[in-house]
Amino acid sequence: MTLMTLALSGWAAAKPHLDLFGTLGLLLGFAAGILPHRRGMLLASAGCAAAFGLHYLHLGALTGTAMCAIALLQNLVSAQAIGPAGRAAWVAPLFAATTLVAAGTTLATWSGWPSACAGLGALLATAARLQGDPQGMRRLFLGASLCWAVHSGLVGSVFGLTCDLLTLSGLALSLVRHQRRPAPRALPAT
Repeated sequence: MTLMTLALSGWAAAKPHLDLFGTLGLLLGFAAGILPHRRGMLLASAGCAAAFGLHYLHLGALTGTAMCAIALLQNLVSAQAIGPAGRAAWVAPLFAATTLVAAGTTLATWSGWPSACAGLGALLATAARLQGDPQGMRRLFLGASLCWAVHSGLVGSVFGLTCDLLTLSGLALSLVRHQRRPAPRALPAT
């Protein structure tokens, strides 16, 4: 088998998994990990969830599709109703309900390890979206992205796996960058 034949067969195998939604999800997912502010991170994540939901639907990964729909809702709610000052009283019950829906959907669309990884990734991402500060959010999204990377690899999503690896890199970079910032100096007492 020549190198050209191998490359063409690799392209033929990957081609059904390459789509516009995967491309858009990849770009938005990476942007979400490196954006400096919580609201921007959440809005980019909402766009990423919508794009990857359609991408996973195209691949037939129904648990991933359902978890992306839940993520879209949670990201939009979190961007609007949760912040440094706290969160609206209705947010916790809504997130609890979406967690129950995620668990039920995971079981209803069960396909083994891909479903387990998508379900656990959704659970960790739910906890991340409930955080008021960006660093706490990034730490939990790191765990969620690890789960999604395994899911994407198992369902054959080239874009999903690439996005997850870029997101992991962006989150790690942001966490390290924040750790290296000097502490703000206290103003002298007057």
